[in-house]
Amino acid sequence: MTSIGASSGMVDWNLAVATATRLVRPGPEVSRDEARAVVAELRRHAKSSEEHVRGFTRLATEEAHDTPVLVVDRPGWVRANVAGFREILKPLLEKMEERRGGGAGNAVLGAVGGKVTGVELGMLLSFLSSRVLGQYETFAPATRELPAGAHGGGRLLLVAPNIVHVERELDVDPHDFRLWVCLHEETHRTQFTAVPWLRDHLEGEIQSFLAETDVDPMTVLERVREAAQTLAGGRPEGEEDDGGRSLVELVQTPAQREVLGRLTAVMSLLEGHADFVMDGVGPSVVPSVGEIREKFQQRRAKGASRLDLALRKLLGLDAKLRQYRDGERFVRAVVEECGMDGFNRVWTSPNTLPTKSEISKPADWIARVHRKTES
Repeated sequence: MTSIGASSGMVDWNLAVATATRLVRPGPEVSRDEARAVVAELRRHAKSSEEHVRGFTRLATEEAHDTPVLVVDRPGWVRANVAGFREILKPLLEKMEERRGGGAGNAVLGAVGGKVTGVELGMLLSFLSSRVLGQYETFAPATRELPAGAHGGGRLLLVAPNIVHVERELDVDPHDFRLWVCLHEETHRTQFTAVPWLRDHLEGEIQSFLAETDVDPMTVLERVREAAQTLAGGRPEGEEDDGGRSLVELVQTPAQREVLGRLTAVMSLLEGHADFVMDGVGPSVVPSVGEIREKFQQRRAKGASRLDLALRKLLGLDAKLRQYRDGERFVRAVVEECGMDGFNRVWTSPNTLPTKSEISKPADWIARVHRKTES
């Protein structure tokens, strides 16, 4: 895979991985036999989830086999995400390199800046690596350690130590919880494998957003530093809230705001659909789904600490929590009005995706898509 050099670009990716791996917190204590059993069970649940999700959503896909399921630890999640970031951010970083210009002085500053940013990105990834339960990596490049789909498919990651940690923290049935998590993540895999145009559409929107970035490279890097300083508890007095702005919001141009609105709508749809499916399938295959859902929602809402809340705001993760809620309400309303087949018209083309305003007003989407189709 061709990419910006690991040490001479705007970000030293190898140093980011090394830093995150060094700082990542150890997972819950489990014996070797317990660890093997967890991995085996997660793989079984991921497999069984395919049938459950396809049956409930009525989304037929023959491409799921092209997206491997990987049960990983926290360092494995870090390596996978660095590879994904490196790929999707390549055009932006190349643009920033060109803007910075050449010359020996700039090369030295770039190397130093790349190492600083690599360390700080590693700090952020080490923090996030203990919080993610599972993830469908849409733009994952294949590596020797982390295979991906051979024909443009991604890969499904299940972070075993985090799943064990949360099931213990919530004091829920571990077997039910593991299947419940797999149902959510399998829904994302089904979305992308059953809707062939979705991946390219999403990538195009992300690249449009990045192409419109018109800020000095140091401004973007400074935002990464602020996030890392928040994590380290080193932000200056009085700057903790940062006006409520997230990293994404700070680099917006008017054109980016339009793209971001469309991306927000798509991500709300995908996350809300996964929550809806997880709850819809759950009662028939996860006996304690009610208890799990209630406890997990409480955990999601309150966050772990003041530091966690500050980072969530800075990284835009609080917006992601709203996406779960708003998207799930949209999906539920449309399914109640139009049935599952009527809802599935959302996957027809980019033109049938809901807008940001339609996510909040499902009736507007129904009027636009169904009346147009039926007229």
